Amino acid sequence: MRIGCPREIKNHEYRVGLTPAAAREYVSHGHSVVVETGAGAGIGAGDEDYVAAGAEIVGAAEDVFSRADMVVKVKEPQPGEWAQLRENQILYTYLHLAPDPEQTRGLLNSGVTAVAYETVTDARGGLPLLAPMSEVAGRLSVQAGARTLEKACGGRGVLLGGVPGVAPGKVAIVGGGVVGKEAARMAVGLGAEVTILDRSIPRLRELDDLFEGRVMTRFSTPTALDECVFAADLVIGAVLIPGASAPKLVTRAMLSSMKPGAVLVDVAIDQGGCFETSRATTHAEPTFEIDGIIHYCVANMPGAVPVTSTYALNNATLPFGLALADHGLDALRRDPHLMAGLNVHRGRITNRAVADALGQSHVEGASALSA
Repeated sequence: MRIGCPREIKNHEYRVGLTPAAAREYVSHGHSVVVETGAGAGIGAGDEDYVAAGAEIVGAAEDVFSRADMVVKVKEPQPGEWAQLRENQILYTYLHLAPDPEQTRGLLNSGVTAVAYETVTDARGGLPLLAPMSEVAGRLSVQAGARTLEKACGGRGVLLGGVPGVAPGKVAIVGGGVVGKEAARMAVGLGAEVTILDRSIPRLRELDDLFEGRVMTRFSTPTALDECVFAADLVIGAVLIPGASAPKLVTRAMLSSMKPGAVLVDVAIDQGGCFETSRATTHAEPTFEIDGIIHYCVANMPGAVPVTSTYALNNATLPFGLALADHGLDALRRDPHLMAGLNVHRGRITNRAVADALGQSHVEGASALSA
């Protein structure tokens, strides 16, 4: 199979779908790899590094898309890339289709087979290809929030860790999954007063044991959410329903009761965001203000640290990618966890959560492949 890796073109996206080491793995399995020139510049990988790994460098993204049997990316394809996808081609990347009907239509019209990193599962019920970027985004959310709280950035002017004689800042984390755990780890490390809200009692017990009393855990009810959000200097949205749009848990009406200059960081923005007032922003213009509350809603947060992010991502995506390259669509039939990643196949949606979010019908993956 010919594997293609184009340069990412999303705003301030410096990650790359394949590291030179990953390209070398595909080559060692008997596949050929084509990489767009400059694709690895954001992680310090030059064209010569890919050539040394056995890949071929091509001059334009069009050459990658036209020649590849499987396109490996990081972020969802942009409008200019949809038209270059085709039937009998595999797209392997993050998609986040639930809040993005336009992208979904583009993929359906192309006839491509699209496997989304964020819905691939594992035997423990986890999301192994989403987890590494959730870890990065969770940690970055506190860095971004702490910076945005500075007065020069529009925030309240609060130092999360406080100083002797001055109380620390208060952080409310909505969602106790991977993002929430990593956000709490960073916030606790800075010395903030941290509360995590979640609706799973077993998960709250795990977090309570993990942090040994250094964070407060609360079962997420509307009352608890109100109390924590209104008291917080920084609120981090870390809610995830796999494949589906995120629920809007913090409403615009709630903003008026928050502290002026408080900061909302919506890590769920890839799935539409969990704050009613969220809209996707970029690293070029990461924040906006509504009703005196500063919103940070960058849709590709891990792109800010591409070296860490790319290598963490490739560690997770490579085994599944090799399975697709070695066995083609049969890899999906062989592995139900990889099959869970199939979102679109030959003009049909194959993920129920995506279809429900978009108000469309879906076909089970196995049935779609058989047809």
